[in-house]
Amino acid sequence: MTLPEVPDPFYWRDEPWGPSLRCRALDPLAEHCFTTRALDLPGVEESARVASTVGVAEDAVVAARQVHGRAIMTVRRGQTPAVLGASSSEADVLISDDPERAVLVRVADCVPLLVADRRTGVVAAVHAGWRGSAAGAVSAAVAAMRAGWGSRADDLVAAVGPAIGPCCYEVGTDVVDAFARGGHERYLIDRWFQARPPRRGETTPPPLRLDVPGVNRDQLLLAGVPEPQIHVAGLCTAMHLDVLTSYRAEKERAGRLAGVIRARGAAA
Repeated sequence: MTLPEVPDPFYWRDEPWGPSLRCRALDPLAEHCFTTRALDLPGVEESARVASTVGVAEDAVVAARQVHGRAIMTVRRGQTPAVLGASSSEADVLISDDPERAVLVRVADCVPLLVADRRTGVVAAVHAGWRGSAAGAVSAAVAAMRAGWGSRADDLVAAVGPAIGPCCYEVGTDVVDAFARGGHERYLIDRWFQARPPRRGETTPPPLRLDVPGVNRDQLLLAGVPEPQIHVAGLCTAMHLDVLTSYRAEKERAGRLAGVIRARGAAA
């Protein structure tokens, strides 16, 4: 396995099960990692290894049934996880202040996004594919951290993990329409959806390509998170199949990657 180069402040770290991707900016704030295909998730043994990696018990990793939306699950100290405004376990945003439990999202092209509040110690894990991005999942995470824990956007540090990039993610106009229905500004939609110039004599319009990591970076900016505190790994899952996994490239054979994070408690 040849590990691709990553931008600062990301780095690879050897775990007992293989390489994980970490973000130096999050290191002082929360235990965390993005897994690789070295773990065959969601297997039971592999999930236990993830728990060990972030320093919690095997049964202390909290995940939800992901439905490509913006529903929020809260994991508070001493309380059973709860989905805001619902009684189910469906959520794509998990927020926690509990240092005894970790929160986890699984992806196979969608964006795994980890957030930590350097003042309150609260953390979040967000699953954002195109539907979740159109729905504003990461914006919902920032708003919920503010409402539930008093987080300020300028105290948040975010890491956008490996996801399919615009190099490989062709989409149809129905996806553009979904972002328009979601209320996103036209100038942002024009930035997020890219198309190569048509070749001479070409009669069919070139396919659109969506920059899902860029969407989530911009949504964090619009939510007030300072640009120097937003870190994007820039690794396309479909371009690095020896290390990562991609549903677009591998279909049903694709495994899952995870983004996992654990609160360390309020900062001093």
